[in-house]
Amino acid sequence: MNGESKSPGTGVEAPKRSKGLLLAFAALVLIGGFSLAFPDKRAAILEGSGGFLREVVFILPAVCVLMGLFGAFVSKDLVMRFLGKSSGWKGALLSIGLGSLPTGPLYAAFPLAAALREKGARSANIFLFLTAWACIKLPQELLELRFLGPRFMLIRLALTVALAVPAAFLVERYVDSVASRSEPESPATSNGKEMRP
Repeated sequence: MNGESKSPGTGVEAPKRSKGLLLAFAALVLIGGFSLAFPDKRAAILEGSGGFLREVVFILPAVCVLMGLFGAFVSKDLVMRFLGKSSGWKGALLSIGLGSLPTGPLYAAFPLAAALREKGARSANIFLFLTAWACIKLPQELLELRFLGPRFMLIRLALTVALAVPAAFLVERYVDSVASRSEPESPATSNGKEMRP
């Protein structure tokens, strides 16, 4: 018993589901509030919100299918081997490569990043995966090359990678230190003095 209830038949933790519903309700309240506060902008607010909702509805099913395939065919040992703590610079380069291949909005990458984290990928590699998805996707680079030229693209790409790599390891150091401080002590550790004869 870990204190977190799951909905029967779904395997979804109840606190996570209620948090998602709360966020959705808060978004609806904000949309309604801005529509009432700015009646002259109401059409634009509703149109923009509806367009984003339609985009999410079309993209999320594909993300769910991809998540299912990832969970079924990619083992935890494989992720830990190539993207885990011992992966080093090879894991960092692989994370950048994986993030630069797909197309689509950044929010589609968050479920995949969460799945990688659950399977043992280190925080730095997750950071690099998300950064690559946001900043150096190959289809995006081709458009950048076409409209801004090779010099601009190469300089921007080099600076992005040069800044993202040290930032990833700094973020990992901070995240891991916070996580280690928030982890509860095990009963054997906390009661070690009492258990000794």
